[in-house]
Amino acid sequence: MQQNGVPFTIGPGPWPTRDPFLFCVYHQDQYPKGTAELGPNPVFLEGRPIGQDFNPALPWRMYHGQTIPGFPYHPHCGFETVTIVKTGFCDHADSLGAAGRFGQGDVQWMTAGSGVQHSEMFPLLNQEAENLLELFQIWLNLPAKSKQAPPHFKMLWHEKIPKIESNGTLVRLISGSNGAADALDAPPNSWANDPDHGVRIWDIVMEAGAKWGFEAGNHPQGSVFLYDGAKALVNGKELTNSQGIHFECGKALTIKAETEVRILLLQAKPIGEPVVQQGPFVTNTPEEMRKAFENYRLTQFGGWPWRHADPVHESTEGRFALYPDGHKETP
Repeated sequence: MQQNGVPFTIGPGPWPTRDPFLFCVYHQDQYPKGTAELGPNPVFLEGRPIGQDFNPALPWRMYHGQTIPGFPYHPHCGFETVTIVKTGFCDHADSLGAAGRFGQGDVQWMTAGSGVQHSEMFPLLNQEAENLLELFQIWLNLPAKSKQAPPHFKMLWHEKIPKIESNGTLVRLISGSNGAADALDAPPNSWANDPDHGVRIWDIVMEAGAKWGFEAGNHPQGSVFLYDGAKALVNGKELTNSQGIHFECGKALTIKAETEVRILLLQAKPIGEPVVQQGPFVTNTPEEMRKAFENYRLTQFGGWPWRHADPVHESTEGRFALYPDGHKETP
């Protein structure tokens, strides 16, 4: 366990997080031109371990995708996924019949709750130039009272995400308040839905020489990840490229950018309950885990209503969200 105030390395795998955050991973892929099928030319796939293509030494990966990069259908239960697509696009489909395409700064917030299957594919829509993909996926735990909540998802379209610009600093408020602005509402059963829990997910860009401070509030436990840029000071502690730091700073946090930097900040009051995790299943006890696996075996969390395990939408389709009740939303 990394100590407060001691920098640690963040690599291509999951980054160290703290309660209530279970997981955070950053994907950056420089995909080639897309084909009519929205994947890379098959010649680029020769020699790759298709279905398990995670090599961080390569400029891009297929992940679990066979012909299109991404993650074909798989289950989740007992927590939430927050997917921030900064560049590129993600095509969503799930066992409730919901679907969507989001990207270029959009965020999808999905409450898995009692259980859902979904797929997350990365269509290569541009056939004339490279397809860049940059995204975060964050797993936010649910308290025991909400682990069996009905599955739910909502879109935070980038045009509506509150932003703060001050003295060379741009902050996108995915979740939480900084006093001057409030993020959009989290899903109804989320730990982040109660402002007293102080859940902050902030995407921060700072110019060289910029200095920015904020009140940490009643729940100062958090983490700062410098994922792009050479150096910043966090309450006077030096953070260099691909490093993170956990903080418990009392009343305030100050970040000074020595160079242009991009930072992800995660902060929240801990849930403080036991966590039993097996892959994408999260419960509070081993017995609950056994029941969750049995429920999935019996119900498949509603089955899979799509023709393919890795559905993508038409290349001409724009950004949209199709909800289980049939309502279609666009930015």
